[in-house]
Amino acid sequence: VQLQASGGGLVQAGGSLRLSCAVSGPILWINAMSWYRQAPGKQRELVAGITSGGSANYAESVQGRFTISRDNAKKTVYLQMDGLQPEDTGVYYCHTDVLPGPVNYWGQGTQVTVSS
Repeated sequence: VQLQASGGGLVQAGGSLRLSCAVSGPILWINAMSWYRQAPGKQRELVAGITSGGSANYAESVQGRFTISRDNAKKTVYLQMDGLQPEDTGVYYCHTDVLPGPVNYWGQGTQVTVSS
């Protein structure tokens, strides 16, 4: 099973980016899908998560600016990031747990850099 993340880049403060993470491999079911981020010198933190049924939750710091969604048919999770701020800079990782298992998997990370 592999998670392929894409969509990171360099953007000015106030700008937008859309991250994608596609799951591939022999799976029967995808449970929750999430995005985490890790800023330099800081611990990895949960940014947003979404259940298989579409219920989403967000870190307080991104509430109202970021939107997580998923396409079950494409086995892909998205993170629409609007109103980006320099403190949003970091490596963004997708995460999921799948059946059979459940087994947890991480994507390879995609860099997001927001300049002031």
